Amino acid sequence: MSTLEIRNLHAQVLPSDESAEPKEILKGVNLTINSGEIHAIMGPNGSGKSTLAYTLGGHPRYKVTSGEVLLDGENVLDMEVDERARAGLFLAMQYPTEIPGVSMANFLRSAATATRGEAPKLREWVKEVRSAQDALSIDPEFSNRSVNEGFSGGEKKRHEVLQLNLLKPKFAIMDETDSGLDVDALRIVSEGINSYKEETNGGILMITHYKRILNYVQPDFIHVFADGHIITTGGAELADKLEADGYDQFIK
Repeated sequence: MSTLEIRNLHAQVLPSDESAEPKEILKGVNLTINSGEIHAIMGPNGSGKSTLAYTLGGHPRYKVTSGEVLLDGENVLDMEVDERARAGLFLAMQYPTEIPGVSMANFLRSAATATRGEAPKLREWVKEVRSAQDALSIDPEFSNRSVNEGFSGGEKKRHEVLQLNLLKPKFAIMDETDSGLDVDALRIVSEGINSYKEETNGGILMITHYKRILNYVQPDFIHVFADGHIITTGGAELADKLEADGYDQFIK
């Protein structure tokens, strides 16, 4: 069993204009996720949901001003981005980055080598990747293409979940993984996320605007996020209430 604890987390976004003042986005986030739990965060635009995801991942634009993020007792805020990944933290980005000149095949094997501590045996690795690709309906030819370059939105999201299933982290932060997916892609991506949880008993933090992915990846807890922190928490039924009556019922 592993635990990810977010304790009174405050963070600022650093402006691109150096003459401007940093803006506080996270204003005291408290959340504990255990192995095998699925937590969904829902909230209005601009509430700080994606800032939370990128702060946990170590994005340099976001500066933590106070608080802790403990992964099995170790403060990940003291770690570099690659150290957080090796410790078992995974971030699926809302807008996955293109990396021209780096093939998906090399990227995936390098990432697996870094997180596992040794290079996987090539023959076994090829079988592992092919099996994971088949489960996500990914054409094996994508392995020869540069990371995310020229991929559609749905293809990028499938490859994010492919990485999730190959790297097998302790905790997965999924930032609007459902955005831009058609009905079939949503189902396939959701099945991939569920497979990760079933195989690894990993914990999941699912950031989303819509209930539709929660029909497939069923949460244990739903948290309403507004003004940089969690304002209320409930069970899976809370998504129905939000869809019917919106966020104002809690924000006001």
